[in-house]
Amino acid sequence: MYNCSQKRRIQGCLRQREKEGGEGRGYVRYKCPPHQDAAGRAEAAAGLAGGAGREWDFHWCGVGWLRENYGHAYLEDHVRICHFGNHYELTRKNLMVKNLKRQRWHLEREASPAEAARCDFFPCTFELPCEYHLFGRGIFLFRRLKGVTDWRRGARPGGRAARRGGARESYVAQRYIEDPYLISGRKFDLRVYVLVTSYRPLKAWLYRGRPARFSGTRFSLGSIRDQYAHLTNVAVQCTAPDYDPERGCKWQLQQLRRYLTARHGARAVEALFGEIDNVFVRSLQSVQKVIINDKHCFELYGYDIILDKGLKPWLIEVNASPSLNATCQQDYELKCRLLEDTLNVVDMEGRLTGREAQVGGFDLMWSDGPVYREA
Repeated sequence: MYNCSQKRRIQGCLRQREKEGGEGRGYVRYKCPPHQDAAGRAEAAAGLAGGAGREWDFHWCGVGWLRENYGHAYLEDHVRICHFGNHYELTRKNLMVKNLKRQRWHLEREASPAEAARCDFFPCTFELPCEYHLFGRGIFLFRRLKGVTDWRRGARPGGRAARRGGARESYVAQRYIEDPYLISGRKFDLRVYVLVTSYRPLKAWLYRGRPARFSGTRFSLGSIRDQYAHLTNVAVQCTAPDYDPERGCKWQLQQLRRYLTARHGARAVEALFGEIDNVFVRSLQSVQKVIINDKHCFELYGYDIILDKGLKPWLIEVNASPSLNATCQQDYELKCRLLEDTLNVVDMEGRLTGREAQVGGFDLMWSDGPVYREA
């Protein structure tokens, strides 16, 4: 049951809400991209994946659709789409780092060095010239800078950098967190969901369900080419020969907090999660003035956070379209709740008052200022 595709899960949830209708605005027409298979093409032909033209009120669109269509058509006031026009200011790693560096520089000048230091949660990162088709294509680990040169030389016959229209393009090199916090000798990261419904004023919701994703092999810098030891991505781990789809490779947040509290005490764990919240707020503030704020748009971000052995959180990247695929029954239930709660916060049906501090699994984290909540 939990192996159904991401698009089919989104479509199922949207169809159910169409059937239920709304207490405020009544019937809401939802749309998401059709499947790229025979069943999906049949659905599209039958109008199940969205009607002809723009006969929809809510579109769970991909970034490709956004790039081609956003800003080229009139949207009525009630219409909603699931990305901001220039979401990439936060979700492309090179731009994310550029905006965070600018935010830190601004705080050094306008506030204090101590305030600027609150932005020191991203690894040392460089943007290097390379072929565009390599950017974002994968994750590669090198011990020395010479390894980057050799990799580029072997990436394409002749080793020549690709140019489009004469412009040199780039990829990102980031310092590896070489002393990660380990549990049973294994590396893990946190996937945290943050929902932004407005940038001006900034309004952000934090999801309580935050899975910790584990590597399947014990961590060692001596085996730098072992992707199962260094990469926590589920898409990588599920290809391991000994991967168990029933157990998966995740812990729920409550399980992780219990483990950390038993090892380090409640005070240290509360401080840790306060620092993780700081990552979300500072990163969103760093792009607040550059993101095109549009009342038609919202964004569900997937933050990837790694802890080092000193319990310091590091921001690795922010995903614009976090995967809703599930790898076990528990994961399936979490993703379904996440999708349903996201739709409840966006509130196409007009059921909310606008004063809620909690909706389903989401807690209001920031509403033009901090929102204090119980731990």
